Amino acid sequence: MAPPAPITALQGVSVTFGGRPLFESIDVSIGRGERICLVGRNGSGKSTLLKVLAGQILPDSGALFVQPGARIAYLPQEPDFTGCATVHDYVVQGLPADEQDEAHRVDAVLDRLQVAGDRDPRTLSGGESRRTALARTLVGNPDVMLLDEPTNHLDLPTIEWLEEELLAYRGGLLLISHDRSFLNRLAKRTLWLDRGTVRATDRGFSEFETWQAEVFEAEEAAAHKLDRKIEAETKWMREGISARRTRNMGRVRNLYALRDDRAERIQGGQQAKLAIAEAERGGRLVIEATGITKQFASDSGVKTIVRDFSTRILRGDRVGLIGPNGAGKSTLLKMLTGQIEPDSGTIKLGTNLDTAYFDQRRDGLDPEDTIRKVLCPFGGDAVMVNGQSRHVAGYIKDFLFDTRQLDSPVKALSGGERNRLLLARLFAKPSNMMILDEPTNDLDMDTLDLLEDVLGDYQGTLLLVSHDRDFLDRLVTSTIAVEGDGVVVEYAGGYSDYLTQRPARAPAASAKPKAAAPAQPAAAKPRGKLSYKDQRELDELPTRMDRLSAEIAALESAMADPDLFSRNPAKFQKTSEQLHAKQADLSAAEERWLELEALREELEGGKS
Repeated sequence: MAPPAPITALQGVSVTFGGRPLFESIDVSIGRGERICLVGRNGSGKSTLLKVLAGQILPDSGALFVQPGARIAYLPQEPDFTGCATVHDYVVQGLPADEQDEAHRVDAVLDRLQVAGDRDPRTLSGGESRRTALARTLVGNPDVMLLDEPTNHLDLPTIEWLEEELLAYRGGLLLISHDRSFLNRLAKRTLWLDRGTVRATDRGFSEFETWQAEVFEAEEAAAHKLDRKIEAETKWMREGISARRTRNMGRVRNLYALRDDRAERIQGGQQAKLAIAEAERGGRLVIEATGITKQFASDSGVKTIVRDFSTRILRGDRVGLIGPNGAGKSTLLKMLTGQIEPDSGTIKLGTNLDTAYFDQRRDGLDPEDTIRKVLCPFGGDAVMVNGQSRHVAGYIKDFLFDTRQLDSPVKALSGGERNRLLLARLFAKPSNMMILDEPTNDLDMDTLDLLEDVLGDYQGTLLLVSHDRDFLDRLVTSTIAVEGDGVVVEYAGGYSDYLTQRPARAPAASAKPKAAAPAQPAAAKPRGKLSYKDQRELDELPTRMDRLSAEIAALESAMADPDLFSRNPAKFQKTSEQLHAKQADLSAAEERWLELEALREELEGGKS
């Protein structure tokens, strides 16, 4: 099918910053009904490209085309409220000049997004500012929307509401987001800004990593040996794809086991034997909450945050907290960690807790310090990680830094690099409990991947407040849902598991905008168990995946020989073909394992 006629397009556009080309001679078009995501490494120029399309930055060369009369709406990462006394004043600017007297449209969209029009925009929280900026983007019924990180600082009900709005939108859409679930649901086409050029595919975002791997493999097959500079820029991505997949599969298997254990404790924890309970209190117990309740006085009366909630969190548990903004997630987190007392009920904390907290605001980094000084503040070149001494140069490679950056000052680092440096410092400190309150806001995808990798290997206890559904699904063993009106319930598994387990409830009066609740699945019926053939295949797959991983590692080691191609081109070609085939076999085996494991869980769940 031919692509729709462009409403707006870039033709041969180049932009240079500081004498360095950000991108050169790129072509991008957006047609009616297209839903496109723009991806790329932090600092690659994604936000700049959106600003060129929005007409806010003039390109050094090339042209911007906009159909006569077309309306283009742009959502920046940081809205500018300068000159606006009220929220209404800001949002009305999203209407065309000849329609700005239609205040009822502004009131309608603000009502849907639960923001008062008479508020001073300088007093808005991060989430309220984002909803206000979205209102301005939506109010004018634009032909094209350019959205830069639209889900940042939004709670889950608002993200789900926004998804439904954008799915129903008939104009052209180009968006940048780190929220994988958001992109998976919305994007039907992908643009990849990579090393100054834009690559395009008609595949959705869910196939991006597969496509990315294919691009890198095609480059290597064509060139046989990448330029050293290109290799340095893409090494972690090219070589890390299969390695991350292998590690992730191990983590997925471990996560399933942890979730099974957590489910048993949630469902039958109150009946635990005394000996087990005593053992938990002796060393495994981290947090035990029994019948806790918390209320606050508000203008409208008494607001109940938590009512009669109990949980027992053991070492190694990874607990996610979700709920609308203002429902009380942070209050519950502070109670569970002993920072505030409940009105009734009890909180018991385990012994010898060393707590670490992730602060993505980067307040603790001195701009003049070097990476070396941040990680080795008392001098030397050694970093203690999990009780073992590591050389700082080797350690920073785990966090996607080049060793040549070791003496670079913090002020020379990009936002994503500063976040990765914070992570490196955080995980170099001894801890057995980590608290992450909205850690994914403002993180680029590279840093999100890294954070997920490091947390997947973390042996301590995690308490995670997040609105990132994919991040929760990949990490947590249970989800505590703060539903509002004092209702707090814990479910085994991640966000997707929560959706399938939660009972249908009428939304609280204070709830933010949300999409229609997903249909609740019918109660599972006993269906027996896996067939003998499937069970045998499931049992054998882990061994097969380990064998394939070892074979891939050996082939990658052979391919790493820089002289292999010049010395023996035929062997180089054969090794490359074998590597590609083994990687495909491993990917298929992993997908089959996940399919069978999900089926096993469904069948066993039906019997319980």
